Amino acid sequence: MGFNIVLIEPEIPMNTGNIGRLSLASGSKLHLVKPFGFEIDDKRLKRAGLDYWKHISLFIYESIDDFYEKNKNGNFAYFSSHGTKNYYTIDYKDDMFLIFGKESSGLSKKIIEANPNSIYSIPLFSPHIRSLNLANAVSIVVYEGIRNSKLF
Repeated sequence: MGFNIVLIEPEIPMNTGNIGRLSLASGSKLHLVKPFGFEIDDKRLKRAGLDYWKHISLFIYESIDDFYEKNKNGNFAYFSSHGTKNYYTIDYKDDMFLIFGKESSGLSKKIIEANPNSIYSIPLFSPHIRSLNLANAVSIVVYEGIRNSKLF
């Protein structure tokens, strides 16, 4: 039960720690795709995840190709400020992969172009902001998925 939260090349340890805590709270698995902008034993990562980190269902991949190879039959939804569909229109399913890009630049152009029908966004209502904080965006999507799918 739960989702697969995927962070491609996460850069900020506190975001990853908070998302790790969220994955545990929501019954989800956390997938991290290298390279990271921090060391996996970073104290800031552990601090944000508190003492929950040891309980997180964590999977680490050497590259995006490694991730796809190990999860080739997955049901994927990608999140980007460039998405043309709203996140609340997703047909959330148990074990779905919710995929997010790195904090500084989001998903790569290659991923976006390869998956045009699976790119979703969270609406932003101000012209003065480019994107949401990654941990906030993941929280919004995961709990909408829980509400929408009635999985829990």
